[in-house]
Amino acid sequence: MSRTIDNAPYTGFHRRLALACSGGPLLDGYILSIVGVALIGMRPDLGLSTAEVSLIGAAALVGMFVGGALFGVLTDKIGREVMYTADLLVMVVCSVLSFWVDTVWAIAVLRFVLGLAVAADYPIATSLLAEWLPARQRGRLLGQQIIAWYAGSVLAYLTGYLFLRFGGQGSWRWMLASSTVLCVVFLVIRRGSPESPRWLAAHGRVGDAVRVVEKHLGVRVDGRELMPDPAEAGRPGGLRLLMTQPYRRRTLFCGLFFLCQVGPLFAMLTFGPQILASFGMPGGTVLDTLGTALVSLVFLLGCFPALRLIDSWGRRPVIIWSFALMIVPLALLGVWPAAPAAVAVIALCAYAFLCGGPNVLDWTYPNELFPTEIRATAVGVATSVSRIGAAVGTYLLPLSLSGLGTGPTMLIAAGTTAVGLLVCVLWAEETRGTALGAAKSSGSPSAAANHRSPAPVG
Repeated sequence: MSRTIDNAPYTGFHRRLALACSGGPLLDGYILSIVGVALIGMRPDLGLSTAEVSLIGAAALVGMFVGGALFGVLTDKIGREVMYTADLLVMVVCSVLSFWVDTVWAIAVLRFVLGLAVAADYPIATSLLAEWLPARQRGRLLGQQIIAWYAGSVLAYLTGYLFLRFGGQGSWRWMLASSTVLCVVFLVIRRGSPESPRWLAAHGRVGDAVRVVEKHLGVRVDGRELMPDPAEAGRPGGLRLLMTQPYRRRTLFCGLFFLCQVGPLFAMLTFGPQILASFGMPGGTVLDTLGTALVSLVFLLGCFPALRLIDSWGRRPVIIWSFALMIVPLALLGVWPAAPAAVAVIALCAYAFLCGGPNVLDWTYPNELFPTEIRATAVGVATSVSRIGAAVGTYLLPLSLSGLGTGPTMLIAAGTTAVGLLVCVLWAEETRGTALGAAKSSGSPSAAANHRSPAPVG
């Protein structure tokens, strides 16, 4: 454990690093949401079938499923800094190439690769940030990364609306390519970001770890303090360690609650205009797009009270009550499929606001529950598992709307959320106030909730 890092004063260095790390979530939100608006013009221009629309919507999520676990393991092996800009360069290339695509499969392949790059960024950036942050600010700043996701989503819908308003439906190519600008901005912001001292020490580079702490935190640190717990040495790393006790249950928990949350969520954001149209919202280029932007904005706003609650109330109660309440608006729309468009917007906004709890814990939990040697792997695996639900939900939602109808579709979303609630009740632990990676999973979650001074492993 590193007491120096855990107890360090919060400085401008931490703020800059948090901003730099927010690039991945922001680009994820933007890239996954802009396609929903682009499909308004893409569908008639390319003559897309419903299945082809679903394929394009799900392609990036399938890429994230593959990339999360793959690059999480790689990040734990070769370091956070090495891959910190490489994934953004891949996003730049794919975004630029998207302007010239003219076939369904070309679009799907590019979005698959974009998904690989976005998934790579989550374990890289969030583990790097977690390993630099003081303990008191860690939960809040890791939770704030999801705010960047929704900021990217809102920006995507507003950008898409402006393209539709002034460029017409034929501007969909510009929409897909517009993420290039954001990628370049964050490439500049990330210049000079340091390697994680915890990772350096865990890989025998104790001298480098000491120097990087002194340079960026302005304090001297004993190299022995940065070394991992000797009791943890010699363990098998990577995916094998995730499947051993006590980490097996944690791995399942992080992946499953994430899956049950983002399955309905991503489908709604990707096909928000279609969902609102099914409740009678006038279709086209204005109202349904702006309505989805409003729902995305409420997703963003719901994160702010959740950020305060996870530190004042605790991680476990926040995630359990959030999942329980998220079921209500989805069930309402499921049993009232003929609800007026205004009621549908209000219900979806209520669901979006209540999602704040799980949202801010998506990356907080896996970063706090696992030690340095598998932290990025754990984040990557949780991301991959979550994207199974996201990809399935995104692929099936338009088919379900056309085949089953709005009511059954919303009830399926409510049922998925109920499964997430069960997972949290059974397995959610309390990590508030613990040293990084130090939470113990022996005993029941309720017992862990009262635990505040565990032995360190991170």
